[in-house]
Amino acid sequence: MGLGGISIWQLLIILAIIVMVFGTSRLRNLGGDLGSAIKGFRNSMSKDESDSGESNPASREESDSDKPAT
Repeated sequence: MGLGGISIWQLLIILAIIVMVFGTSRLRNLGGDLGSAIKGFRNSMSKDESDSGESNPASREESDSDKPAT
């Protein structure tokens, strides 16, 4: 039994139908486009994390100075 009650044979039949409908070249282009979109998303996320990592220490210092000393 596979995903949610779908057997491996049913998945292979669905895959074969998709390949026949769209063709291998269109699927290859779709895979390349999807891969480049994911790569761009990861790059932008890592860029955001590095940018926010630089600004966080300054905001922490400000929040620490706002607290009264005990």
